[in-house]
Amino acid sequence: MSAQERIWDIPGGIHPAERKDLSNRTPIQQAPLPQRLTLPLGQHIGAVAEPCVVVGQRVRKGEKIAEANGFVSAPLHAPTSGTVSFIGPQPYPHVSGMLAPAIVIDSDGLDEWVELTPHEAGISGLGGAGFPTAVKLTARPTQKIHTLIINGTECEPYITADDLLMRERAGELVSGIDILVQLIQPDQVLIGIEDNKPEAIAAVRAACVGRDYQVRVFPTKYPSGGEKQLIQILTGVEVPSGGLPADIGILCQNVGTCTAIHDAVVLGRPLISRITTLTGEALARPGNVEARLGTPVAELLEFAGLDQAKLNRLIMGGPMMGFTLPSLDVPLVKTANCLLASTAAELPPPPPAMPCIRCGECAEACPASLLPQQLHFFALGQEHEQLKAHNLFDCIECGACAYVCPSSIPLVQYYRAAKAEIRELEQKQLKAEHSKQRFEQRQERLRRAEEQKEAERKARAEKAARAKAAQAEAPAVAAVAPADEALKKLKIEASMAQVALKKAEKQLAAHNTPELQAQVSELRAAAEAAQKALADAQTTAPTPAPKPAGDDALKKAKIETAMLKAQLRKLEKIETPDDEQQTEIARVRQQLEVAEKALADLEKQAPAPAAKPAGDEALKKAKIEAAMLKAQLRKLEKIETPDDDQQAEIARVRQQLEAAEKTLADLESQTPAPAAKPAGDEALKKAKIEAAMLKAQLRKLEKIETPDDDQQAEIARVRQQLEAAEKTLADLENQAPAPAAKPAGDEALKKAKIELAMKRAELKKAEKAGNDEAALQPLRD
Repeated sequence: MSAQERIWDIPGGIHPAERKDLSNRTPIQQAPLPQRLTLPLGQHIGAVAEPCVVVGQRVRKGEKIAEANGFVSAPLHAPTSGTVSFIGPQPYPHVSGMLAPAIVIDSDGLDEWVELTPHEAGISGLGGAGFPTAVKLTARPTQKIHTLIINGTECEPYITADDLLMRERAGELVSGIDILVQLIQPDQVLIGIEDNKPEAIAAVRAACVGRDYQVRVFPTKYPSGGEKQLIQILTGVEVPSGGLPADIGILCQNVGTCTAIHDAVVLGRPLISRITTLTGEALARPGNVEARLGTPVAELLEFAGLDQAKLNRLIMGGPMMGFTLPSLDVPLVKTANCLLASTAAELPPPPPAMPCIRCGECAEACPASLLPQQLHFFALGQEHEQLKAHNLFDCIECGACAYVCPSSIPLVQYYRAAKAEIRELEQKQLKAEHSKQRFEQRQERLRRAEEQKEAERKARAEKAARAKAAQAEAPAVAAVAPADEALKKLKIEASMAQVALKKAEKQLAAHNTPELQAQVSELRAAAEAAQKALADAQTTAPTPAPKPAGDDALKKAKIETAMLKAQLRKLEKIETPDDEQQTEIARVRQQLEVAEKALADLEKQAPAPAAKPAGDEALKKAKIEAAMLKAQLRKLEKIETPDDDQQAEIARVRQQLEAAEKTLADLESQTPAPAAKPAGDEALKKAKIEAAMLKAQLRKLEKIETPDDDQQAEIARVRQQLEAAEKTLADLENQAPAPAAKPAGDEALKKAKIELAMKRAELKKAEKAGNDEAALQPLRD
């Protein structure tokens, strides 16, 4: 053997009974087409696919029915033609027996192909792991892939699917390898096959004639088919703990995956079927079949002659790494390389687990050079840090340790449970870290917002100080009239007297003593006197010019009509009104009719508003028409590939828009220009609008939780523009003349009226509530 063809050994390993002769003596057969296919959306590692069909839709063979949902995902295709009858939870091949989302297709029996072109084929690793092949090929390794390894080992007992594939389809296999070589340009290609497959070895070597591919044959040993173990056997290089083969420049692919790549690229066929081994002593006709994905497992076993009386366990996969199916209703999936229907004598149940005797046989059998005994103890104690320190995740769950354990301890089950617990805890920690980051980012945003508010407050204070200084330099405003000042004082005195009276009355209600009665009497007299003085002052105050009586009456009539309408609507919402409510509805309806008639009469008597010039109305209509045509044209222009009718419609709308814009321009030229506002007012208005828009833009940017560098730069730029805009606005406001101040007396009178109206409303509310005279008297006063 030359140095290039040298074979290395791996640590540990076992030699269980192979039992491959049950299924490798007959050619691959085509499984019957089932009437119903159930296709789970998660047949690979990563995110489940997203359905792109709906219930009732007819699909053809090879048509995509689910899209890849994320980077690590794979699409799904229809294995035959038919109708989508259901999308939702269906039985799934898993030891838990739980349902999983799936697409159900009822076959029409025609098996009609869609038009085939090379496209996304939905290929994932067919050796059992199910990692999406496209992701594996497009991942960015730390160095160039210099070695491509093709895995034809198939070391698991009973399974012969890859063996029969290499015997019968070696040409397609080598064609798929050619495609991979073209994609990754490796320095060497190594094809690893165990020496218990002589026919497959001969077929692959014959197909590789003329190519620089090395077929490496090595002694049979379980689990030499593991990815890291096969790399060590063929190259002598170990994949580092926690690393990937790509980290050392090596890529592995299964022989079934290579054949699927040939079908996808050369023939345009997506992955819709796979070769599966049907074996076990409960079957009358064991062998290998090419079956459609989604085929019910029960139909495949029936095709192989299942004897239900003999069946003890049904295992998907091999006896070492497979799992027991809880039901025969599950479908065939991409990773199902074997269905093992065993009898009780063939695979007897394991004896009860006994305490560990520390014999060390598990460590000698481990192909990953781990310490299974220590991992078992750490898993029992849930010592997760110790498990990670002892490289739990390097365990390939081959079952060699449990196979040799004299105490029959199910070691792999403990490792799987510990891995699941660690992954769950890490997910929780990751979520907690993300929550912490979001909280800290929010606190930082709030801090910046407070700083911004403080800066704005200081800017407003400075602006107010400047405005005050400017007013001090201007001529003093005329003094407030003495009468207005006196009216204001009387209002305050009356209000304070009422407050003091209410407090005393509350004390009297709680503690009825002669002293409090006398105090309440004095305060009531003082409040009445203050109210009388206020009323006298208001009568002597100059009244504002009244509005035209007609306008006031019309306004009151409108308000009354609106209130009656609202009251009637509220009453009419009662589902089953009693007699009193019916009477009330009739009364309000009658009042509403009278009010509407009075309103109509007043509207007839009211002078009509001055009509707008006809030119203004035409100009308004022209603007609306032009805006609507612009919006219609923009909507049509968004169509990516318009057909002939849409092109014609775009041309027509564009022509109408040109005509509308011309009409609008003519009307605008005929319309007299409005009187120009002072230049200072216009500049001030524009400055206010610009500052408000920049503030809104800054608030929107500051809502971004984790802004990147470009967004940080944009926030700084907008903040700088806002500061400049606010400075310009402050300068313009300082230059603008201050508005004329209102007389202080008018303001005091207005406040007194509001307070009096509020007191009257409070009195009405108390009267409706049925309060006694003692409680109502203070409000009347």
